[in-house]
Amino acid sequence: MSRRHLRIATLTSAALLMPALSQAQVTLKPDGQWRYLLTAGANFSSGNNDAATVNVAAEGARQTTFDKWTWNAKADRARSNDVDTVERYGLRTQYNRDFSIDWFGFGSGEWQRDRLANIAARYSVATGVGRHIWSDDSGFFDVSGGIGYTHDRYITPTNIAGETRERYGRMELVLSEESSHKLTDSTSLRQKFSLFPDLRESGKYRAVFDVGLTVAMTQTVNLTAGLNYRYDSDPGTNLKKTDAMFVTGVSMRFD
Repeated sequence: MSRRHLRIATLTSAALLMPALSQAQVTLKPDGQWRYLLTAGANFSSGNNDAATVNVAAEGARQTTFDKWTWNAKADRARSNDVDTVERYGLRTQYNRDFSIDWFGFGSGEWQRDRLANIAARYSVATGVGRHIWSDDSGFFDVSGGIGYTHDRYITPTNIAGETRERYGRMELVLSEESSHKLTDSTSLRQKFSLFPDLRESGKYRAVFDVGLTVAMTQTVNLTAGLNYRYDSDPGTNLKKTDAMFVTGVSMRFD
């Protein structure tokens, strides 16, 4: 498959899954300088339906000609008629280092809390190798694979893998693809899909998909819209396997 056809296929698959990432992409320049991005969104209503939604995200990145270090933090809260509908927090970091023009190694760490999904804390670490499929001034497309370990601690003991547990740890495969595309001078698309098959229990897996559109209003201010999708084949008793959230907001770059 040619690079042009691969790019078209990636854009098409992302577009089909969108109504449109909850955040824009931080500026990436291979000069060894840290750059940051802050994104915020909020919605409020009153009357027949009292509801409020607040989403905040921060991201940082440092890139050179041979490595890249990124981190991001997110907080999502939503409440409708005095009932919490979303309470999710996350922190993630990843380091990539090239060992050839096409290949790189990576290491990552992540913490999450999702009260409504019964996750008091989820800790994940992973390492592996990846390949740069293509990279130019308009974006990049990477694929990667490796192995990781995830440990969940539950708010309420629940049935996981056939037993009632307060916590659950397992080795996982880590399979990912990620791309960024500059569609026009002011519009960019970013997407990432990750699959985590459980190596402890055959047939159990998690999947994460994030996709988002960014429109630059000025050099520092952007409008953003994105979809976050999560799937867990065994989430526990009385919990749904899927979670999806559509987020819009405004982001500001600190370059």
